[in-house]
Amino acid sequence: MTSTVTLLLTGDVMPGRGIDRILPHPGDAELREPHVRDAGFYVRAVEERSGPLPRPVPFAWPWGAALAAMDVVHPDARIVNLETSVTRSRRFARGKTIHYRMHPDNLPMLLAARPDVCVLANNHVLDFGRSGLVDTVTALTHAGVAAPGAGHDAAQAARPATVPLGQGRRLLVFAAGSATSGIPEDWAAAPDRPGVRLLPDLSAAGAEEILAEVAAVRRPGDVVVFSVHWGTNWGYQVPAEQVRFARTLVEHGVDLVHGHSSHHPRPIEVHHGRLILYGCGDLLNDYEGISGFERYRGDLRLLYAPTLDADTGELTGLRLLPLQSRRLRLQPAGSRDRGWLAAVLGASSEPFGTHVDSHDEENVLTVSWARRPSPSR
Repeated sequence: MTSTVTLLLTGDVMPGRGIDRILPHPGDAELREPHVRDAGFYVRAVEERSGPLPRPVPFAWPWGAALAAMDVVHPDARIVNLETSVTRSRRFARGKTIHYRMHPDNLPMLLAARPDVCVLANNHVLDFGRSGLVDTVTALTHAGVAAPGAGHDAAQAARPATVPLGQGRRLLVFAAGSATSGIPEDWAAAPDRPGVRLLPDLSAAGAEEILAEVAAVRRPGDVVVFSVHWGTNWGYQVPAEQVRFARTLVEHGVDLVHGHSSHHPRPIEVHHGRLILYGCGDLLNDYEGISGFERYRGDLRLLYAPTLDADTGELTGLRLLPLQSRRLRLQPAGSRDRGWLAAVLGASSEPFGTHVDSHDEENVLTVSWARRPSPSR
């Protein structure tokens, strides 16, 4: 009987700013955005659109229906992209207009989802400077959550997260951020400086460097994920450089590419039998009361639940669990919204040979693809 591994993957989790304001321990509300100086603005915008919110909400409130959906999947490991500093720091990063910060005493909100890995290679984790990053890494480490993609120095930022899977197997999660997502060049970790694992470009040489690091630590039976923050916020087109980079990785040692940064789901590809998620979209944010880009339906969110052959790393199945944000809380998406997601994500994924279907009776989207023999690696 084939042994399998099921993962639970999300896009961006952003519990700072407005969400932090409604939790039991709201931090400093100061912002330095062009038109907003108080994080409470985002809460008031939601209330004007959807009705009053309780204050404070329970720590589990923002996850809402997502918690039960995750449990139904029975994942062997849960991976999120945490796009927020966890800090009390007031040292706003220079040169940025948008800053995300969650008070450390609100960390139980994040832990309510029981993440095994919180990826930190993104363009908000240093919003409150290097001290804010160190605070974030320290808070997650003390909570027992692996945090790849950033660290006290370049070595820690490049080190993969390791999650035991049982039977001697391990999940290895490598993480990096691309400059294409807006990560400033000077955020890069150095031998003597905290920062993120930054990819200056998506070149063949960059892919080879990642693959060399994978080969140096991978053991038989390991499942390898490469989590990458890349690209713009909106739109369904996937740049050719992302496609080449991701395909190179899965052809030569990576089992799954976990892409994020876009505010909505982007195309899905199964290449050489291995899953590439070009953009998982946001899962938690405080944008609900902000107008603009409505055609992308940013209120609709997805949980990704791929199942992999534990021996080969090949994808054997993929379920997408659709949710909708209302009053800063996730609820099950309705039938019409599930159908819209399936149609739009399916249309954008079709050029990659991937099909997406909605199953109303199960509140799930299923993904199918042309199953061709995978060349040995």
